[in-house]
Amino acid sequence: MALLWALAVLSLLPLLDAQSPECANLMTVAPITNATMDLLSGKWFYIGSAFRNPEYNKSARAIQAAFFYFEPRHAEDKLITREYQTIADKCVYNCSFIKIYCQNGTLSKVESDKEHFVDLLLSKHFRTFMLAASWNGTKNVGVSFYADKPEVTQEQKKEFLDVIKCIGIQESEIIYTDEKKDACGPLEKQHEEERKKETEAA
Repeated sequence: MALLWALAVLSLLPLLDAQSPECANLMTVAPITNATMDLLSGKWFYIGSAFRNPEYNKSARAIQAAFFYFEPRHAEDKLITREYQTIADKCVYNCSFIKIYCQNGTLSKVESDKEHFVDLLLSKHFRTFMLAASWNGTKNVGVSFYADKPEVTQEQKKEFLDVIKCIGIQESEIIYTDEKKDACGPLEKQHEEERKKETEAA
């Protein structure tokens, strides 16, 4: 399931208004500007997630490692996405796009003829971000965590854990990836060489 986007949406903002110290540093992004899109540009690693929905939880467990590239298209309010996932020890590659709804700070992707939404949450360091969604209140709440390196610092991890605690998920529910199990390195290198040749030929 590409980037774990199969999420039904209900804004987390009412949950985040709770008077809790774990919620204090959380920044929901609205509106999303060109500068925000530029912050998201480049390579990101999927670090981990926690989903209450059993179906999404099962999909998350299947992903051994994952990374992707975001390429902003400002005029179209889109992020072109090149995604590499390791599932069952094999590399799965997908190229698609993410639609940005700038005014309300949400992102969406169409899968199986349905548009699925998530809220963008930025950390104070801007070297990590999270995507959050809930379905029918807190029953199927979920958060996924991304960073610009395959390993995060203790401070960055704490921010993720604070969000998890803020929205009522237990730390034991988190599913982490393992960069050592990545099988997409060779394909990524092949794609880089192909793009380099295309650039030189242009």
